[in-house]
Amino acid sequence: MIKKKVLITGGAGFLGSHLCEKLLNQGHEVVCLDNYFTGQKQNVVHLIKNPFFELIRHDVTMPFLIEVDEIYNLACPASPVHYQYNPIKTVKTSVMGAINMLGLAKRIRAKVLQASTSEVYGDPEIHPQTESYWGHVNPIGPRSCYDEGKRVAETLFMNYHKQNNVRIKIIRIFNTYGPKMHPNDGRVVSNFIVQALKGEDITIYGDGTQTRSFCYVDDLLEGMVRLMNSREDFTGPVNIGNPGEFTMIELAEKVLKLTGSKSKLVYMPLPADDPLQRKPDITLAKKELGWEPTIPLEEGLKRTIEYFKTII
Repeated sequence: MIKKKVLITGGAGFLGSHLCEKLLNQGHEVVCLDNYFTGQKQNVVHLIKNPFFELIRHDVTMPFLIEVDEIYNLACPASPVHYQYNPIKTVKTSVMGAINMLGLAKRIRAKVLQASTSEVYGDPEIHPQTESYWGHVNPIGPRSCYDEGKRVAETLFMNYHKQNNVRIKIIRIFNTYGPKMHPNDGRVVSNFIVQALKGEDITIYGDGTQTRSFCYVDDLLEGMVRLMNSREDFTGPVNIGNPGEFTMIELAEKVLKLTGSKSKLVYMPLPADDPLQRKPDITLAKKELGWEPTIPLEEGLKRTIEYFKTII
């Protein structure tokens, strides 16, 4: 194995902190960049004693200079609660962050991976979603700061690749869950688990028949690292997610069963532009990366519930 020096933006966040651990365990040197808007120092504090780990407080909307072999650009608030709190900042993080990391990659000839999202498909009119689908996004809705920010970032990555020969990879991440999720991030898995463990009512938006596909964090990261290491001429975008599809009611019932909670289900109005269906077509990931998820929802939920028990 060749030891690489890797920069991870958003490295103290949910996915970023797991990725820091994974790459350190593989023997690489890791530089973690985060401004702690949604990332938390406690996610990576146990890594600070590792001589091959470096933690830097920095905002990706500002240029950053460093010599590395690879860049994983994960910096951006990813849950609706956080990205709608300051929508202008969210757009800036997606767009300026992409420009700054692509500019860095161009100068130092590094390979750079963009963490894009299934949100680029919006509220999809085709199901499941393939990478060739262009999406159905409201450009002026409450979610557009994130959806359109990520879409522009993909555009920038493709243009830097075609115009400047920057080596790029684009991953479209579908709903991911696991330990180190922020308890107040408003995502459905963390919401349900926190409410169940506290014995509070479980809030379901809409009638609960809308579906999501949930990928456990370890599976997702395996796909991400395989994409970074894939053949040079394969840029993506590639969907990484679990094609198993569950309604919100099914998810709530699983969480109740696994926590032994007596919480009741309560129904609230559906937020604006909330997609009714989400399910990745992972044919391309199987073909190009030899990747598919291995951890079933129930197993992943058990591990996630154990984590939340330690912080609640």
